Amino acid sequence: MAAAAALQAFADRLNLANRLEAFRDRRWRPAAAPRRVLHLEDVSGIPFLTDIAGVEEYEHRARVRARAGDLYATETPPDPDYETYCGQRLGLGPVHWLGADCGPAPLALARGCCANAALDRIVAFAREAGGLTIHPYLATDDVWTLAGRVAAAAAVPVAVLGPPPPVTWIANDKAFFGELVGLVLGPGWIPETRAATTVPGCVDRLRELAPSCTRVGLKRTRCASGTGNLVLDAAQVRTQAPAATAAVVRRFLARTEWRTPEPVLVVAWETAASSPSTQWWIPAATAGEPRLDGVYEQILSGAGQRFVGSRPSTLPVPVNRALANASRRVAAALQTLGYVGRCSFDHLVLGDPHAEFTLRFTECNGRWGGTSTPMHLVDRVVSGPRPRYRGQDFVHDRLQGLAFGEVLERVGRHAFDAGTQTGRYIFYNVGPLAEHGKLDVIALGGTQAEAEQALRADLPRLLGL
Repeated sequence: MAAAAALQAFADRLNLANRLEAFRDRRWRPAAAPRRVLHLEDVSGIPFLTDIAGVEEYEHRARVRARAGDLYATETPPDPDYETYCGQRLGLGPVHWLGADCGPAPLALARGCCANAALDRIVAFAREAGGLTIHPYLATDDVWTLAGRVAAAAAVPVAVLGPPPPVTWIANDKAFFGELVGLVLGPGWIPETRAATTVPGCVDRLRELAPSCTRVGLKRTRCASGTGNLVLDAAQVRTQAPAATAAVVRRFLARTEWRTPEPVLVVAWETAASSPSTQWWIPAATAGEPRLDGVYEQILSGAGQRFVGSRPSTLPVPVNRALANASRRVAAALQTLGYVGRCSFDHLVLGDPHAEFTLRFTECNGRWGGTSTPMHLVDRVVSGPRPRYRGQDFVHDRLQGLAFGEVLERVGRHAFDAGTQTGRYIFYNVGPLAEHGKLDVIALGGTQAEAEQALRADLPRLLGL
């Protein structure tokens, strides 16, 4: 009861009920389930993704969510070999493709879909189908604006399968999400965190945390994949002059284009035994409880812990159970606030996972992402229980300029075939291949060790690398 009252007070403070009213007519409800769908991998709501090689081609990830007869939009055209691969080899069926001209903002796909030619095509598609669901990567204001324009022009029902923007940013803003976790679960469920809105404030907060930490960090509140993190040695912060720390902070804030008064989070950067994520599907409040779709171990790289891939959890059952139980309560709170759709939580496991351990929440991904997309694809194409696998980006300079069809030829019978349920490798996000030598790979195995071997050793050999 106390948590429910605190959650209501949180919603009231944010004036959530009144702010959600503007989105009422486009909100997704179970009655919209049979409608045709427009899939949009518009990543423009997440800052600094331009630092990720080939991110302008990530919009093609929407293809693997589309069902037969659905529509997906991108700015760059699909690779014909990859379209054949998705439709036939993976058995995803034929879909419709829409080209959108995004002009000077190539990641702003929803805005590109509002341009005349693209909008006319979407309107015709919606009118012919008698209604439309727009299923975005991230449910931003631009997506909801597109839904309103299509509904007005087509005169048919149009819904967004995602949360209204005020709730989108409760989930995806690390400051709001940390507050939500505290309201639902109580203290101790997030790393020690303080906020600052100035460079001197960041320095003061870092120096306050440093005496009790090995490392301390700064986090921008709306970044993803570790792009908005800075990790510092606490001993250095303790001993160096405040002006030296201020110079480091100032460079970080300049690099990440920080603007006041957005808070910067100053955190105790804890050393974890594992960094798992819990993957959720949150239906409309009238359609049942949130569904846990899996617990995953994240594969992170570098001091800033950038995400590069994931695998189904190999953690002990008590850890997985504790993660599920705690995150279920947070997912239910988001549902109460109006969240709908794909969602995941990132965690830390501190201590010994096989003995005494402590869990933390670090952030929420209120969107599709690097773990949920391959998870969903595996569940679509692999029959029976979900297999062991490792999914991650695969980058090599000798792949630059290679056509996707050539990748399939080199892998041969080891490329997974949904019809025969044979093969070990599933490919997606192949757009960055030609320019960056980069694509995403799911390696299947009878055991986790086999999946790891398939990706780390066997695939480079098959590709001739």
